[in-house]
Amino acid sequence: MKVISMDISISKMTQEDVDGVFEIEAQSYGPHHWSKESFYNEIQNNIATYYVAKNNDNEVVGFMGAWTILDEAHITTIAIKPDFKRNHIGEALLMNFMEDCYKNFVKYITLEVRVSNEPAINLYQKYSFKSLGTRKGYYQDNNEDALIMWTENIFSDNFKDIYNKNKSELVKRINITCQSE
Repeated sequence: MKVISMDISISKMTQEDVDGVFEIEAQSYGPHHWSKESFYNEIQNNIATYYVAKNNDNEVVGFMGAWTILDEAHITTIAIKPDFKRNHIGEALLMNFMEDCYKNFVKYITLEVRVSNEPAINLYQKYSFKSLGTRKGYYQDNNEDALIMWTENIFSDNFKDIYNKNKSELVKRINITCQSE
C-alpha cells in the first residue's frame, strides 16, 4: 500500500452510504461482519453515531461508529478500505469523533481492540488511550483477546494538550473537511 495525497470528507453515515460501508466491513471482518440491516438499524439508534470518510471521488473509504451514554462514549468500530490504509483516515475519523465528544460534553471514550492489532493500538495510545484490562476470547472468529482501552477525562489539560498537538500534525498531512451535525 502506498501513501497517497487526498482530500477527505467526513460526514454522518446515511442510508446511501451503507453499501460502501458494508463493502469495507466485509473486507475488514470476513465472515463475522455485520449485515447491511445492522447498519441501517444503527443509523436509527438514538445512542449511536456513525461517520463515513469519503475521498475526492465521493467513494466511502472508511467508517467508524460509537455509542454514547451520558458522558461516556464507546467506539464500536473503525475500518478503512484496504487500498487506503496508512493514509491517516482512521485517525481523521477518530479526531472528528473526538471533536463531537467535546461539543457534546462527553468526558470519557472507551473501546475494545484486538491484542494483535498493533497499528490500531498505536493510534489509540497516540491519543492517550490506556489499556485497563483484557476481555478473554472476545473475538468470535478466532477467540482472540481484546484490550479494553479508555481515555482519561478528555477535558483535562493533559489530554487536551496531546489532542491538540496530534490534531495540528494531522491537518498538515491530509486535507480534512468535516460536516457539522
